[in-house]
Amino acid sequence: MVDLKSQYERYKSEIDAAIAEVLETTTYINGPAVKLFQEKLEKYLSVNHVIPCANGTDALQIALMALGLKPGDEVIVPAFTYVATAEVAALLGLTVVMTDVAPDTFNITAAHIEAAISDKTKAIVPVHLFGQCCDMEPILDLAKKHNLFVIEDNAQAIGADYTFSDGRKVKSGAIGTVGCTSFYPSKNLGAYGDGGAMYCNDEQLASDLRIIANHGQKRRYYHDAIGVNSRLDSIQAALLEVKLRHLDEFSTARQHAAAYYDRHLSALPGLKIPARQHNSTHVFHQYTLQVPAEKRDSLQEYLKEKGIPSMIYYPLPLNEQDAFRTCSRLASALPVTEQLCKTVISLPMHSELDEEQLKYICDVVKEFLG
Repeated sequence: MVDLKSQYERYKSEIDAAIAEVLETTTYINGPAVKLFQEKLEKYLSVNHVIPCANGTDALQIALMALGLKPGDEVIVPAFTYVATAEVAALLGLTVVMTDVAPDTFNITAAHIEAAISDKTKAIVPVHLFGQCCDMEPILDLAKKHNLFVIEDNAQAIGADYTFSDGRKVKSGAIGTVGCTSFYPSKNLGAYGDGGAMYCNDEQLASDLRIIANHGQKRRYYHDAIGVNSRLDSIQAALLEVKLRHLDEFSTARQHAAAYYDRHLSALPGLKIPARQHNSTHVFHQYTLQVPAEKRDSLQEYLKEKGIPSMIYYPLPLNEQDAFRTCSRLASALPVTEQLCKTVISLPMHSELDEEQLKYICDVVKEFLG
């Protein structure tokens, strides 16, 4: 599904030099490399504050903690997403309110959110799924009307641009109250281990995020809040700073691969290619097709036989997971989510795909569905 080796070989000299510098300084935790990456990411995202942390799940949990949510408060999330989005809310004793998603973009919408709001609702977690932004302007309007926090789960869409109705362009994750991302190796901006970050423009919120991520302390051994231990190590920060320089190149390569898939697969009977949100760019963390439910698993097996990896994101909705039976509620029925879990399949998508590989993948899909 990804080709990290080829990507490393392409940027080997830059990455090796950055890691070697950390090894020379021996500042493995909170060293200059972390500060440099933080500053570069702030500039790239045009935000005032980036707070690196250990992984994307921690980023979401720390964000909820910093916003002061209390047990019993409700957090609205899409049911069609990775478990981390809801898991962190449940860990904090919050009630997870699950909504359906749009059938074309797979993203939560303002209409879904509005139907889920109650007098206990305190936050919304829009997930920019598979590489493009939710339609954030109406979501922000709704949040303002009901005095709700907006925590963007940006683990899959870093680098995407959202365009407001007045023409303003804002990077995904930098739109709401706080953005959270993951640097898991397979992400568009991936480390060689775990990593994550939170970002915002509010100085007090940024201070609270830093404190919580650092055992609740402003200065060592003086603890002002209950916190966690969540740090991005210097080696990961060093190589992420290198890869950040090339993130837009990675996005362009993914978009070219997606365009190739579009051209060669769009006419196949019963198959739906990924839709594009009209006011967001798409950086294609995944290229996810919809195929008839009765053919999906057979297609995956056929691809496997031909040496082509594929993935089902996601095979079971969050509302059907045993873990959430006692800590969640449904805002309404979830027909789209339930259908997507039966019909989606993701093809290989990364920055190193070449035309020969893309042609082979498309030819095999055509053989099966054509």
